[in-house]
Parts: sequence; C-alpha cells; structure tokens
Amino acid sequence: MRISQMLAPTLRETPAEAEVISHKLLLRAGMIRKTTAGVYTYLPLGQRVIKKIIEIVREEMDRAGGQEVGLPIIQPAELWQETGRWAVYGEEMFRLKDRHQRDFCLGPTHEEIITDLVRGEVRSYKQLPLLLYQVQNKYRDERRPRFGLMRGREFIMKDLYSFDVDADGLEISYRKMYDAYCRVFTRCGLRYRAVEADPGAIGGNASHEFMVLAESGEAEVVFCQVCDYAANVEKAECQPQVEPAEVKHLKRERVFTPGVQTVEEVANFFKVSPKQVIKTLFYQADDQVIAVLLRGDRRINETKLKNLVKCLRLELADDATVERVTGAPPGSVGPIGLTGIKVYADLEVPFVIEAIVGANQVNYHWQGITPGVDFSLDVVADLRTMEAGEPCPKCASPVTVARGIEVGHIFKLGTKYSEVLGAKFLNEKGQELPMVMGCYGIGVSRTMAAAVEQNYDQDGIKWPMPIAPFHVIVVPVSTHDAEQMRVAEELYQGLLRSGLEVVVDDRNERAGVKFKDADLIGYPIRVTVGAKALKEGQVEVKKRQTGEQFFVPLPEAVDYIAKLVKEEIQATLSEVLK
Repeated sequence: MRISQMLAPTLRETPAEAEVISHKLLLRAGMIRKTTAGVYTYLPLGQRVIKKIIEIVREEMDRAGGQEVGLPIIQPAELWQETGRWAVYGEEMFRLKDRHQRDFCLGPTHEEIITDLVRGEVRSYKQLPLLLYQVQNKYRDERRPRFGLMRGREFIMKDLYSFDVDADGLEISYRKMYDAYCRVFTRCGLRYRAVEADPGAIGGNASHEFMVLAESGEAEVVFCQVCDYAANVEKAECQPQVEPAEVKHLKRERVFTPGVQTVEEVANFFKVSPKQVIKTLFYQADDQVIAVLLRGDRRINETKLKNLVKCLRLELADDATVERVTGAPPGSVGPIGLTGIKVYADLEVPFVIEAIVGANQVNYHWQGITPGVDFSLDVVADLRTMEAGEPCPKCASPVTVARGIEVGHIFKLGTKYSEVLGAKFLNEKGQELPMVMGCYGIGVSRTMAAAVEQNYDQDGIKWPMPIAPFHVIVVPVSTHDAEQMRVAEELYQGLLRSGLEVVVDDRNERAGVKFKDADLIGYPIRVTVGAKALKEGQVEVKKRQTGEQFFVPLPEAVDYIAKLVKEEIQATLSEVLK
C-alpha cells in the first residue's frame, strides 16, 4: 500500500473529547472517527487491526471446536419476555417498534436468540455438546459513553454459547474456552490476568474475567504473586482482619460532637483509630431502605451487597430518605434505635471494640458501643472491598491490587436460560432434561483499545506485531531523489514477495513529518532509505517497540526484515505453547 493513496488522516492536536490514551491516539493516528456519542467509524488502518484481532479470535474458537453462526441484531421482545429480562434489563437496552407497533430491541447480548435457535434444532444427547459463536456488533445505551472504544453504545464483540448434557460437560466446555481465551490474548501480545468475577446481569453460578492490566482500567483486580489466586475486587473474598485495639475503657455515653461528620473527623475527635469507628450507610434496595455497617477504614462493595440482598436496583439513599428514617442527616447517623430497617454488617463489625457510632441526632455520637449488644445485626456477611496487602484467601500471602480493562468474560450459566425457554434434550434413557449452558464473550473493539493502553509512548502507538495494521513502513527521506525512490520501491516489492504487510511513504513531505506519522501510527518496523546510508550501501532499520536502530546492508535487507517480523510473531505463538 502507498501512503499517498491511503485514507489515514493523522492529527497533530488531541481532540478535546478524548480522555484516555487509547482514545487520544486512535483518533490522532487516523484509525477511528466519532460519529456520535459512543459510536465510532473505523478508518482503514483501524479496520485492519480489528480484522486481525477477529482473525485470531476465529482461529482459536474454531480450534476449540466452535462453529460460527450469524444471529440477528434486531431481536423480538417476546423472547426477552419469556426469560423475564425485557422488564429488568434496564435503560441500557435500545428498544424500538416496527410499523405494526411490535416491540423489538437491538441486541445487547444474545442468550435468548441462541437458546431459541438450539431449542428448535436439537432433540437428542447425540447432538451435544455444541459450541456456537458469532462476531457481531452489540448495542447498549450507556448512560455515559466515554473513553472512546472502552465504553461505547455500539461495539464489536465475539460471543460463544456452549450447550452440554450435564455439569461435567459444561466444565469441559468452560475449560476449553478458558484456554482459548488465554491463547487469544497471548497471541494479541497483551499482558493480562484471568480473574474470578461476579456474573452480573448475565447470571450463572461461576465466571472469570480476562483483564488487560493498565492504569486506565475501570476495574480493580486482586491477585497473589505466590499462588494462582486472582479476582475482580467485586468478587474477591475478604476475611475479617481482627487487630488488637487499644482499649481505653470508654464510658458508654452520647457525646456532643459539633461539626464532626466524616470518619477522619470522628476518629480525631475521639482520639481513636478509624478502625474503631463504625460507619452507617443507607441504601435504597428496590422498594426498601436498608442500613449497612462497615469499619471506618473500609470501602463498601456494592456488588456483594446487591447479590446478598438480591435486589434489582441498589443505590445510596438520598439525604431526605436518610433523615426520614433516622431523624438526622448523613454524618450523624448510626445503627442504635433503628426501627423497621434491616441492618447488614460486614464480617469485621462484630469485632470492633468500644465502637464509635452516630447517634441519629445532629452533632452527637455514641462512644463505648458494643456491636450486637447495643444494636442488632440482622445479617453479617462479607460486604467490603479487599485492599492491597491483605492475606490471599488461598495461601495467606499479601495480595496485589492493580487496575485492569475487561476484554473477555466467561460464564457458567447452568440451566438459567434453557429451563425458562424450554431448550431440552432426550438423554440415552429417553428422559427429557434441560441443556446446561455457558456463555463466553470477547470485546473485540475494546481489545484494540486495551492494546494501545499497554503499548504506547510520547510519540504514539507501539502495536504488537500480530495485530499491527502493517508490519513494515518503508520511508524514503526525499521523494525528489530518484535513487532513494528506486531503492525504496525495490525494498517495498521485495518485502511484499516475502509475505509481509508493507506500506511505502511516497508522499512529497518532509522526512520529519513522515517519521512522526510512522511513530504515531505505530508500525512495528520502520525502514529508512536515506542518501547517507545509501552511499555506504545500507538502509536504517528501527524497531518501534524497543526504539533500537541499526544499519543493514542493502542486499540483506529484505531477508533480515522478514526474519525480524516472523520472529516477533513466532515469539507470541511460542508463549501460547508454553
């Protein structure tokens, strides 16, 4: 490909809308353009990256026994009503009506559609297991689309669904997909972690997320450097950390605390550790208000709370609600004297000695309180977020906390969808049983963004070789120099014959402009044809990933560059085989 003929409009300035690195660089490198909030057009260079990721995904799904299908984007409401998700999926679902006023949605996910397909086609255990997948656009009306391809309203996704006769079969399918996902992300050149995760709205009884580690990640992951434990913080299991407290023999009494509201202010006022302060949070859980208690130095884990309460909607109660149920505004509230409100406490709360709590009266707190004696604990459970340095749930070594970008998620669905949709089969005894299902998704467009978040510098993108838009760019320093252009063309043609993906920058631009664009776009290998090197019969080769530069004799250049490219691609495959 010749750059003079390519639609690759690079930008010198970063658009004001761009926040994270991948959004900035994909816009500047001419790979995507915004159509509307959360919806992007892929330009030729970006489309090449997407196609390469999809090709890797397809190869690994097929290797694992997957069969590709094409499912409709427009889905009838009737299927979603059968599972009950039409009413509960929420405002993220794009809903529409046809000319006959029948309800449809744009597919945010395809559990209903694929289960409907299989229930109509599969009758016997002899037809199972099945692994069916597709690569397709998905649609979710995000309240706040942001971060470019990270959180959009239209995005490209691979979703595969497994159908088995029993839980043992599901375990085999799940392990196949787990291994296939590891191969996909390794082949894409990404540093990732597979972590235990909460199934969320998809449902099921077990799931793993595949997280690309990056500072810009929206999620926090916990992992152990000693054993193989890793989990999303939403899922990480916290054990109560009971530490000896300094007993001051505080008298149980209500204390006037003018202007004292935050945990830090309360701890300073009473001259105690925040660990002796019990904070009380009030939540609206569907149609009920609940109280949640945590140690003052801990963070609530709303996913754990929502799963425990089994509610569809969970949000912090507003100030008016808090005052209505306690008689005081936030900052002075506590668990003593609450009536008609269920109290949920974290596992550590019963161990707090001489606790300080709000008195449900403005500018007052109680001191010297004993949990379970001075107030009731209706439910005691793990409700907090794990912190760095806490003991690993498996081996007790200190855990590490890092940020990550979710690029894949796999679920054991069980019979959640097959039961309600009637996807059943006859076993070898003639008994009718529901199929046991799994669901496995990869965010293709998000994987592209995540690769940029892990591979960039101040000059631009540093694509891993397997998913780079092109392997090599040949840059003649001056298009007015006939010898440079002749050599550049010969190299270009020779590299093409070697099976490489190559572009030649034949634009009548200054060398500095060409170099800046090459670094911004992130071609892994840059070959510079300049007058000085040619006099010595050499060309300059630069590796974008490491910044290494060296001169190669012209007669050896094609073979040398082809070897470089193939070695890098082979290195990722070798990692897969380890």
